[in-house]
Amino acid sequence: MKSIISLCLCVTLLLSMTIKANELSYIAYIDSNKRIKCLYGYVATKTGDHQGAIQIFEDCIERWNDVYSMIWLAELYESGGVGVDKNYSYATSLMKKGALLNDEAGYSSLARYHYGVALYEGKGTKSAPEAAKIWLKKAEAEGVKEAGEYLKLINISSAK
Repeated sequence: MKSIISLCLCVTLLLSMTIKANELSYIAYIDSNKRIKCLYGYVATKTGDHQGAIQIFEDCIERWNDVYSMIWLAELYESGGVGVDKNYSYATSLMKKGALLNDEAGYSSLARYHYGVALYEGKGTKSAPEAAKIWLKKAEAEGVKEAGEYLKLINISSAK
């Protein structure tokens, strides 16, 4: 009898641990209305669940205009992956949307940098070097070191 009770207690304990583990998994956040879910989109991406990540990021963009999600979703569509076709045009439109916003976390500055690069290289949009430089200079002024490095690079190459 004691063995059966011990077994039941063990099973109950294991089941409760499983439930708690699932609550911490990104899967529990796919349909969540909590903004922290946007961070879990990154986890979904890195574990290879691109469709889960897309669901999370798109919902975060729709609900909160979340620039972090715009950047990661753009990266997914720019690089492609398992079950995700490359879509430079959509990726660039996400960067533009993020670049036009001013989020408190500073991700808009990063979006301005990426949008500037896309404009300069004509990736997902028509090449517009002068407009690209404006976005890159703005990102650099906001502290995005890579924007300044890219400006130096393109000024050297455009001088040739």
